[in-house]
Parts: sequence; C-alpha cells; structure tokens
Amino acid sequence: MKTFNKKGDSGETSLLYGNRVAKSDVRCEAYGTIDEAVSMLGLTRQFCKPEVKEIIFSVQQELFIIGAELATPPEHYSKLVAKGNVVTQEMVQRLENLIDEFEAKVKMPAAFIIPGGAGTGSAALDAARAVTRRAERQIVSLKQNGIAVNEEALKYINRLADLLFTLARYQESQEQEQ
Repeated sequence: MKTFNKKGDSGETSLLYGNRVAKSDVRCEAYGTIDEAVSMLGLTRQFCKPEVKEIIFSVQQELFIIGAELATPPEHYSKLVAKGNVVTQEMVQRLENLIDEFEAKVKMPAAFIIPGGAGTGSAALDAARAVTRRAERQIVSLKQNGIAVNEEALKYINRLADLLFTLARYQESQEQEQ
C-alpha cells in the first residue's frame, strides 16, 4: 500500500466504508484527536514503569476501537457491532477496576496539581490525559450534534482520563522514590 493516494488533496477524506467528508468534519476532528492520544500514549509509555507500560499499551489498542467507531457512518455501524469491534461495558469496567487498584497504591491529591513536578513519566501521563479530555469534548459535541455515539465509548473516554490521572500520580510516587 502506498503512503499517498492523492485522494485527500481537495480537502476531503473517506470515513470507514467509503463515505467522503471534509477533513474538517467533526468526526475527523474527534477520531483525529483519538489518534493524537494514541500517539501521545506511545511516547508516554517510553517513560513509565513496566506495570504502567502494559496498561498504556492495552489502552492504545482499545482507542483504535473508538477511532473506528467515530469514523463509521451510522448506516454502517451494525458491521462493527457484528464483528465485535465496539466499546463495551466490560471495557469501561476494566478501567474502573484499574483506577481502584492504583488509587489503593498511592495517596491521591486533595487539590489541583501542577503536572511535571516529579518526573517525565508522570508529566507525559498528564499531557496524554489532557489530549484525552479534548477527545472527550469532541465526542460529546458529536452526540450533541445528533451524530450517534456509543454511550460506552463516551464512558470509556471519560474513565480513561481518570485512569491516566491516577496512573500519573502512581508514576509520580515511583519517580519520587528513585
């Protein structure tokens, strides 16, 4: 497959299953921000403890599912469902379980924190969290504009930002011990 095909030179791109939209379409903004979060998490992973790296890698894989959901027109969504390629309540529950697990390992702050105080890993996690929150706002905008959004995907992205905050505090505690 070639890196370029020139089909986007006019400012349009294809959603999954071929529908063409402007590159500025709200769907493209949302799944583009998911892609940015995946990339930011890839960078973040390089600075984190092994137990955090594993979680981040699995999250990156799951974010591809959200990206695919956002890039699929409503009339083709049933194809993703049939393949089992949608965010599920079990995926959301896994994030909640991880939050509980890591909150038990570290004292959570009682006030706002300024990222970057302890080390690169925690600072990178906080940056990834900020990108994730932007993706969440864009997904909410899709929903508000009448574009169908899987409720579990919205819950997932919300929990993910919470998990990244929790992992940042855990990573911070580990960086301070060094």
